[in-house]
Amino acid sequence: MGLHIHDHPDPDALARALAGALAAACRGGLARDGRAVLALAGGRTPWPAYHLLADPVAAGDDAAALDWERITVVPTDERCVPHDHPASNLAGLRGAFAAARGLVFQALTVADGGPDASEQHARTVLGSWWRRFDAVLLGMGEDGHTASLFAGADRLPCGFDAGHAACRIDPEPRPPEAPFARISLTVPRLLCSRVIHIAITGARKREVLEEALADRDPLRYPVAAILHAPAPRVHVHWSP
Repeated sequence: MGLHIHDHPDPDALARALAGALAAACRGGLARDGRAVLALAGGRTPWPAYHLLADPVAAGDDAAALDWERITVVPTDERCVPHDHPASNLAGLRGAFAAARGLVFQALTVADGGPDASEQHARTVLGSWWRRFDAVLLGMGEDGHTASLFAGADRLPCGFDAGHAACRIDPEPRPPEAPFARISLTVPRLLCSRVIHIAITGARKREVLEEALADRDPLRYPVAAILHAPAPRVHVHWSP
């Protein structure tokens, strides 16, 4: 198992490490293939890393040299809401990367967020991409979910199905702060990446991480399906 755990002294150090890792992944993809594709999580933890990566002043010369027009970002998961909705991960990513002029965004959902149409859309889009992601960045909830793969969801087994790149997930119960159906990349599609990074903060999430490392059951801790995968390299970044 290519698992590496990195302890950072604070969230700022974590963000800078992630920004550097994503920049390196982009440079690698551009050098190899003339383009790069990142699958990125929403949520509060990775936002500072995205701002650093996108802002030439904050992130330094390496980020400034990136050819954003040849880089594509796709959310690892999305709420089934319109693209301009405050709960949309796509809208959040666009805001976080506002300084990255020319960056291409690929939506997982249709414009109005209809769940069934969005599931078909995501499968069609992702099915046409033969290449691996250059990097995936995931988060993890205090219940052990990652992307929108929630334990207890009726459709969770689809999230481990190698026959699909994406699936609809209806969390049960639905989180009160975001009570929406979701479209999530499946574990096999997430693992089709050169490297995976998982960003977590706080003591409770460190406890959940240790629990998922000890318990391989992905139906209990969906993140375990990533942590225990034989490939690719998985880097967990934690800070208090």
